[in-house]
Amino acid sequence: MIKKAWNHFEEYILIGSFFFSVPLVFFQVIMRYVFDNSLGWSEELARYVFLWQIWLGASYAAKQSRHIRIEMLKDILPPKAKKALEIMVILIWMVFMGFLAIKGGQMTQKILTLGQKSSAMRIPMGWAYLSVPAGSGLMFIRLAEKLAEAIRAPLETNKSRNLEMKKAMDELGLKDEFRLKDGNSPEEVE
Repeated sequence: MIKKAWNHFEEYILIGSFFFSVPLVFFQVIMRYVFDNSLGWSEELARYVFLWQIWLGASYAAKQSRHIRIEMLKDILPPKAKKALEIMVILIWMVFMGFLAIKGGQMTQKILTLGQKSSAMRIPMGWAYLSVPAGSGLMFIRLAEKLAEAIRAPLETNKSRNLEMKKAMDELGLKDEFRLKDGNSPEEVE
C-alpha cells in the first residue's frame, strides 16, 4: 500500500490538482466573459496550483525517464561507456536538483520570514515559492532511484538492443524496410 502510494505519489497529486484547476479556470472565464465580473483570487489560485503542477510534473517526468535527452553520443558508445555516461548524467542532474532544492528552500524561508502575502488571497507567498524546493527535492529522490537502477542494470548488449528494435519494428509493421548499420537485418544478427 505504501509502496504503491510512493510509486504514484506525483500522479495522485497531479490528477487531483488537474481536476481542481480546470473547473477553477473555467469558472474564472465564465465570470469574466459572461457576468463581466473578474475574480482575482481564482486567477491567483490557479497560477499557484499551476506552479506546483510544473514542479511535481518535472519530478514525475524524471521518474518516468521522459525528459528530453540528446542520445547521439550514447548511441555510438560501447556498453560499458554507455552505462558510465548514464551514471554521470544522473549524478550531474542530482547535483543541480540538490542545489536548486537548497537554494529554493533558503529563498522560501526568507520570503516566509518577511511575511510577504499574495495580493488577492492574502496567503503567504512562501507557499507558492515552496513548489521549487519541494519539486526539486522530490526530483532528487527520483533521480537517486534512477541512479540505483542504472548501477544495478546489466550492460546492454547489441543483441538485446537488436531484439528491442525488432519488436518495435514488428509493432510498426516495418520488417523489410529496416537494416542495421552493418547492412544486416535484426533477425540475421541474432
